[in-house]
Amino acid sequence: MKETILSLSPQHWEDYELIDTGGFEKLERFGKYVLSRPEPQAIWDKSLPETEWRKMADAHFAKEKNNPEKGQWEEYTKIPQQWQVTYKNPDGLSMRLNLAMTAFKHIGLFPEQAVNWDYISDTLRKFPVKNPKILNLFAYTGASSVAARAFGADVTHLDSVKQVVTWSKFNMEASGLDGIRWIVDDAMKFIKREVRRGNKYHGIILDPPAYGRGPDGEKWILEEQINEMLKSCAELLHPDHHFLILNMYSLSFSSMIAANLIEGNFEKVENAEHGELYLIDRFKKKLPLGIFYRFRNV
Repeated sequence: MKETILSLSPQHWEDYELIDTGGFEKLERFGKYVLSRPEPQAIWDKSLPETEWRKMADAHFAKEKNNPEKGQWEEYTKIPQQWQVTYKNPDGLSMRLNLAMTAFKHIGLFPEQAVNWDYISDTLRKFPVKNPKILNLFAYTGASSVAARAFGADVTHLDSVKQVVTWSKFNMEASGLDGIRWIVDDAMKFIKREVRRGNKYHGIILDPPAYGRGPDGEKWILEEQINEMLKSCAELLHPDHHFLILNMYSLSFSSMIAANLIEGNFEKVENAEHGELYLIDRFKKKLPLGIFYRFRNV
C-alpha cells in the first residue's frame, strides 16, 4: 500500500497567529486578542523576553500546580466573554471563542486542525455522491462538522458534552448554515448501535482525547479503546465511496501507531497520508500539535 508521510501546518489563517513558544507556554493571537497558555510540547526557550509576553498578552491562563490543564484565566485587558474568528479558506467558517466556558486552557478552537477542514472541503468538492453521510465523533465545537455541511453533506455531530454541542450549533448558524444532526452520547456506545442498525457513512472524522468521560460517566482511555473503536468504524464506513480522518494528541504516540491501527482494521485504504500537525511561530519554531492519519478513495 502506498502512503505519504507529511508534516502539515495551516496556510490560510488571518484571524489566528502563533506569536512565540517556549518555556512550556505559547503566545497566540485569536482575532484581536492575544493569549498566553500552557503548552507541554514547548520545552525550548522563548524568543521574546517575559516582559514582552506580558506586554502583548490580553489574558494568561494560570494553571494549577499539579494539573497544567486546569486553572483559571487572568485578564490583563477587558476581553468580551465571547468573540468570533473566521477561517476564510475555503468556506468562511465562523467560530465562537470563550474564556469562561470551562476551567481548562481550551477556548473552543484548535487552529492546527484547519489543514483537515481544507481536506474535508477538497474531498467533498470531488465526491461522486450527492449529500454524503458524514459522522464526526468527539466533535467538540464543530469546525469539521461545519466544513462538511458547507458542501451539502448530511452531517451527524457527536460529543458527550451538551454544553459543547450547543456551542457547535452557534458556530453552524454563524457560518450561515443549518441542518446538522446533533447527538449527545458516548462515542463508543453510539457507533456500536450504528453497526447493529446496519448504517453506513461516507466519511468518518475522529478526534479522540487522551482521556475523557461520556455523558453518563463512561470512561475513555485512548490507548485502551481506540483499536476497538476503529474496528467499529471499519464496519460503518461505506465500502465504495469514503474518506476517514483520525487525529490523536498524545505525547507518547507517533503517526506510525495510527498507521498500524488503520491498516490493521480497514481493508481498503487508498491515498493514505499520515504524519504530524504543527504550527509555526514568528521565529520559525515549529510546535507539534498531534498526529493524523487520513485516507480517501476519491
